[in-house]
Amino acid sequence: MSQAVPLVVPDEELILVLDFGGQTAQLIARRVREQHVFCQLVRHNLSAARIRELNPKGLILSGSPASVYGEGSPQPDPEIFQLGIPILGICYGMQVSCADQGSEVKPGHSREFGRTACHVQEPSVLFDGVPSDITVWMSHGDQVQNLSEHFISLAATETCPFAAVRHDSKPLFGLQFHPEVTHTEFGGKLLANFVKHICGCRGTWQIGSFIEREVAAIRERVGQNRVICGLSGGVDSSVVAALLYRAIGTQLSCIFVDNGMLRKGESDAVRERFSRHFKTDLHVVDARDRFLSELKGVTEPQRKRKIIGRVFIEVFRSEAVSIKDAKFLAQGTLYPDVIESGGAPDGPAVAIKHHHNVGGLPEELGFELIEPLRDLFKDEVRQMGLQLGLPDELIWRHPFPGPGLGVRCLGEIREDRLSTLREADAIVIDELKKAGLYRAIQQAFAVLLPVQSVGVMGDDRTYQDVIAVRAVTTDDFMTADWFHMPYDVMERISTRITNGVRGVNRVVYDVSSKPPSTIEWE
Repeated sequence: MSQAVPLVVPDEELILVLDFGGQTAQLIARRVREQHVFCQLVRHNLSAARIRELNPKGLILSGSPASVYGEGSPQPDPEIFQLGIPILGICYGMQVSCADQGSEVKPGHSREFGRTACHVQEPSVLFDGVPSDITVWMSHGDQVQNLSEHFISLAATETCPFAAVRHDSKPLFGLQFHPEVTHTEFGGKLLANFVKHICGCRGTWQIGSFIEREVAAIRERVGQNRVICGLSGGVDSSVVAALLYRAIGTQLSCIFVDNGMLRKGESDAVRERFSRHFKTDLHVVDARDRFLSELKGVTEPQRKRKIIGRVFIEVFRSEAVSIKDAKFLAQGTLYPDVIESGGAPDGPAVAIKHHHNVGGLPEELGFELIEPLRDLFKDEVRQMGLQLGLPDELIWRHPFPGPGLGVRCLGEIREDRLSTLREADAIVIDELKKAGLYRAIQQAFAVLLPVQSVGVMGDDRTYQDVIAVRAVTTDDFMTADWFHMPYDVMERISTRITNGVRGVNRVVYDVSSKPPSTIEWE
């Protein structure tokens, strides 16, 4: 199978984020995209020669859990500071930039974590339109000391005298705090000032023009051949199908694999939505028994993901080869999937988790891969779906993982346990919709835990399953806060589950944020 490549040449306005391993590196890219400027994450040590070839308007150096002076600490190619491209260093990125230019980085006398008062001391284009006193989000133990004579201090906090700096002759800026997190006041303004006023970007990245370019590119690449699309019923694959349908119409065939780990009524809903919005070829494969047989006795999360991915490929391939004249395979891979799987050619190489739809399709499948969403974040995909005419109830549907309930059924995956989880999950969603909270929450679901607890029902002592309820709010799914669920809604959810779902006697609510937790439990 040929190497997956983007179908569209990125917009001429490009900002690169050099990822040094910070938890919010993806968030930086997302915030830049909000300025209608295309932005991608790349390796922290991407060569200056490659950067020159990519021709970005500016570079942003991310944070990192490492210390600049630590053994084996991540370092950029020092030649990037000679390219003449505007650079903004954030936290570790500022420290490594200042160190390269002759400053010292040492442990601070006082570590700063969380919201901190910051005073802007010196006028600068970076702080244009920003008040002199703002609250910023700090997360560092080291800080720049003995600032090089070539730098000018722009802002300070009580314990950090160099909270923001600029070079006196190079387009090099540094922020010790994190403008990309929502806790920093005017963080978006600071990034906008860098991207537009310092880098000179006009903000030409638009979803509408992306659709037009992508449709044209798909038509040219596909020609008269047939394209197969893996349809899951979620937002991502539905948007891919809609985009392909606009581009090639009835040359599109979709395959929907029922793996037995779908939500309640999912299979019927996919059929209904598909027939209503697309007039093309749909293949539905019932592979429930096959998946559950392969997963019998397996409890380790990554192994479960890999088995689900492998079996999906085998089932999908078996159906795909029966479709005549099919040359291309399309799937709804998103940019965070590519990054987390280490699948971007110039991107960070560390895999956070295994995504079965990224790089998991073997060469013997025999198709060329089309991934029209692989450069987009989730909210950008939703915007595209709306512009393609998909219904609101589909566009704003909460995300559902590729392995389905398999990663929400902790421990062994069995049909009886899936049935329990499916019923509990349906109650959670139903109650949120009744309370008018579904759109206020970006993702909510039930998790079946691999433990049982003691309880009392009537005069009998029980020892039954525990359901955890998870609900989060987020702008980008890179970070997330747990949703402060009203007590009356929590009570209704708990009562309905314990009364109506056989074998469950306890419901708990997850109050952890991302980070340090992830949104899903596995």
